[in-house]
Amino acid sequence: MLGIDTCLAEVMSIPGALDAMLVDHTSGMAVACSSTSVVDAERSAAALTEALRATTDGLARTCPGEVVRIDDMLVTTDKGHHLFRPLETVFEGPLVIYVHLDLERSNLALARHRLRSISSQLTT
Repeated sequence: MLGIDTCLAEVMSIPGALDAMLVDHTSGMAVACSSTSVVDAERSAAALTEALRATTDGLARTCPGEVVRIDDMLVTTDKGHHLFRPLETVFEGPLVIYVHLDLERSNLALARHRLRSISSQLTT
């Protein structure tokens, strides 16, 4: 099982990773943050949690009667990719791994694969 610091180090080793954060999905608080730029971790964590909640709620409304479970979520902007990986953990509550990837230097398939692997090591 990976520790939180090791988890973030692994996420930041993904080619093109600029920022990484582990967020408590229930409270919207940053559990840990690793960044190459100046980021307000607490405000960012709260905003990322709201984006994930809004997406989950929107999907639940478009698919009534179905259980909505997001494996990962990708948002692409003009300057980068933002990848979210929600996970159930043995910690206090559900966590989300977030990574901001450089648009030009990242490989989305590799990043998704690595996040899946890292998240499975964090939750076992």
